[in-house]
Amino acid sequence: MSGPLAGVRVVELAGIGPGPFAVMLLADMGAEVVRVDRTTGPSADYTPNPVLERGRRSLALDLKHPHGAAVLLDLVATADVLVESYRPGVAERLGVGPDACLARNPRLVYGRLTGWGQDGPWAGVVGHDLNYIGLTGALHSIGRAGERPVPPLNLVGDFGGAAASLAFGVACALLEVARSGRGQVVDANVLESTATLMGLVHGLRAQGRWSDERGHNLLDSGCPYYDVYTCADGRWVAFGAVEQRFFRTALGVLGLDEHADAHQDRSRWPALREALTDAFSARTRDEWAAAFDGVEACVSPVLDLDEARAHPQATARAAYAPLADGVHHQPAVTPRFSRSSTPVPGDAVPPGADTDEVLAELGYDGPQVRRLRESGVVA
Repeated sequence: MSGPLAGVRVVELAGIGPGPFAVMLLADMGAEVVRVDRTTGPSADYTPNPVLERGRRSLALDLKHPHGAAVLLDLVATADVLVESYRPGVAERLGVGPDACLARNPRLVYGRLTGWGQDGPWAGVVGHDLNYIGLTGALHSIGRAGERPVPPLNLVGDFGGAAASLAFGVACALLEVARSGRGQVVDANVLESTATLMGLVHGLRAQGRWSDERGHNLLDSGCPYYDVYTCADGRWVAFGAVEQRFFRTALGVLGLDEHADAHQDRSRWPALREALTDAFSARTRDEWAAAFDGVEACVSPVLDLDEARAHPQATARAAYAPLADGVHHQPAVTPRFSRSSTPVPGDAVPPGADTDEVLAELGYDGPQVRRLRESGVVA
């Protein structure tokens, strides 16, 4: 194994969305991950994902079986980290909550990921990314003036918020357990982690520099030099010249020098936006990309997923790696380190692919494994 987390063993109780992504981040850093899947295979609420589930082995275990918790606790005894993304109270009802796991392994870092948090009046309410970020002000802030808020995929709440928060929390707890010798619970959730992502906006608002009115601010399409423009071929360019020197350089390429003093003058923004719209519509996206190539103006093409993978910057840094099917690709491991090499992501495996191997490592012999299979504890 390679990577800065080489030697760290993670047990993942299979879930969806931010849980698998958080564990993917740990696996990408070299952690050894055993995913505990259902014995019944994928459910209607679960779709296997060849990228989010990369870099794991899989043990198919029925945690609702009377003996399921005992097998999991044997696995926990060998682990450094456990990650679960059940609704509050579910792990406890299955007999694998923090108290049971830390009693078996006092050094364990027990990572929990929920939508709203482990307690509070909304703790048991169902939801997804869009619901969670809707209660933080983030969703309200994303979109154009006079239009509905725009769902930002599930990048803000699930991934940029909760999953990143949990992965960071687990890494911090691993550092702490090395000093104290004592494990602990890491409680991450989408609601609070998304609120943290809004730190810049809260700071600007405290300074009187951010309006609650959507589409009227520097970064939310309210500013004409921080927006997306349509080109002659129907494709787009991103114009992000926040600094005045880049703004003036961009206007020079566009032939709009007469607007060079409009950068901080909001009264001139409507005319500036109209001029930018007309200018960008006169040439194709790739023509504008060529015109701005090598120019410090913060203007770039908006690429689709295939174009993004083929962009010279991505290819120069090997930013994507092929999937097992040889056709599709996945993002490579990030970040990179000067001394620790990060592993090439291992292919995702189907549920239960490594059941026998994992049980053997825990000391179960052949007859014991057969009995577990015949009784339905594992599959």
